[in-house]
Amino acid sequence: MLDHTANGSLSKNADFIHSGFVHSGPLEAATSDSSGPDSQHHRVTTVEQPPSLVSPALYAQAASTEAPILEPGPRPSDQLSSSTVGLGPLPLDASRSRLSSGKAKLFVLDTNVILHDSGCINHFEENDVAIPITVLEELDAFKKGNEDVNFHARQFLRRIDELTGDLLSEEGASLGDGRGNLKVVIGGELTEALRGVFLADCPDHRIINAALTLYRKETDRPVILLSKDTNLRMKAKSLGMPAQDYTTDKVQGIDKLYTGKRLITGMDSSTVDALYSSPEGVPAELIVEVEEPIANENFILRNGSKSVLATYESQIKAFTRVDKVSAYGVQPRNAEQCFALNALLNDDIKLVTLAGKAGSGKTILALAAALECRSRYRQILLARPVVPLSNRDLGFLPGDISAKLDPYMQPLYDNLSVIKHQVSDQDASRVQEMLESHKLEITPLAYIRGRSLQRMFFIVDEAQNLTPHEVKTIITRAGEGTKIIFTGDIHQIDHPYLDSLSNGLSYLISRMTGQPLYSHVTLEKGERSILAELASNLL
Repeated sequence: MLDHTANGSLSKNADFIHSGFVHSGPLEAATSDSSGPDSQHHRVTTVEQPPSLVSPALYAQAASTEAPILEPGPRPSDQLSSSTVGLGPLPLDASRSRLSSGKAKLFVLDTNVILHDSGCINHFEENDVAIPITVLEELDAFKKGNEDVNFHARQFLRRIDELTGDLLSEEGASLGDGRGNLKVVIGGELTEALRGVFLADCPDHRIINAALTLYRKETDRPVILLSKDTNLRMKAKSLGMPAQDYTTDKVQGIDKLYTGKRLITGMDSSTVDALYSSPEGVPAELIVEVEEPIANENFILRNGSKSVLATYESQIKAFTRVDKVSAYGVQPRNAEQCFALNALLNDDIKLVTLAGKAGSGKTILALAAALECRSRYRQILLARPVVPLSNRDLGFLPGDISAKLDPYMQPLYDNLSVIKHQVSDQDASRVQEMLESHKLEITPLAYIRGRSLQRMFFIVDEAQNLTPHEVKTIITRAGEGTKIIFTGDIHQIDHPYLDSLSNGLSYLISRMTGQPLYSHVTLEKGERSILAELASNLL
């Protein structure tokens, strides 16, 4: 689709489309065509005045091009976005009208969206999807390996190969009935102006270049760059390109996330007494103060100075008392820890999530519960995701696989050491024997795919660094008699493309709430030490 300038001639660096691959040469500065009052079509021209981020020498070079110059219409400063380097500033009203036009959108995908969810192209309904060819190059580097990102890369490439067939048409390949089309776009080299702003010609900048090309070409509908990379989105937006996060698997908000507990005040005194005197529980219809309880939800029922801890069992539709019990020498120190131990020791609950800040007791409670009920399980498996520091993977560390993993698994050993000092010498030696016989095993999560876990007590620590798909992969490994516990702090995330709303732990809590086999508790108070609690609250 060639663009014409005002005098009817073709632009020197016009874009072209061939077999579904949209190619663009270097981008010139763009202004709005003022040939009609309602026209918002962008024409290729030279810049009228140097944008604030372009050097004078670069501006002089751009101004000396032979492309015809169009005199832009008046532009009130309050209607302009930040200068889009080498592309001309974009009127905000025009950008907003495109986003709210109601027409099918065109989403340009970044590589990290695909590595986060290989099935992402199934979630765009009637909208079209564009894949910059730079993304395919990056996916090619991820094809080999056993990590989750390698799986996503392979799955996505196979899927688009099935969709496209032997040749892509100009419109792209259909994603299915009632859905949009998929096409691959070639953005070309960075423009001289973009090279003057960005420090390097890297894949991120080429993806932005391809997205900007489509944004200038598809003037009759919204074009949006989709990325999990916050910095890439900011770069695109600074150039006048709409950019958004991939939010399909995000929870609505932290304040709406299920906490697993409620405080009910003003309870009838007889109800509190009934819970203490009835081991089998009190029917839900007799406790009218609690509205719409859900399966395995925990309650602090209070009447003045009298209170009781209770949980709702949906199978019998009754509230039962939660007692303060110890597990392998570990005593709960607050109501939330009592709720957590109750769920961890309950064999009818097969999936437990514990969330809370550092020092709240998540990991040590899970370990203590596992050791307490060790006779009911074939093996206790402790795992945590390996999040490399400074982009250095395990291969950079010296030693064999055990030596490479030890620094990452040390927090689990620390918690085991705390437990061993809480119990007798005989029980402490039993923990060491379990480690030596692999009855108690500490392992990374990298090789979980394909396994079938039978009668295991499986603890996954630091689960906030997992993607929703990785959490699904872990849970689907559970065989008969297996119990899985996820612990983590959704506000302490080390993964570069996850946040408190999109991580696997938050996603799991939001999707599993209300299931009879599932229980969740948010631990709010730090119990590690007075100093740790003070630092957590003030620093």
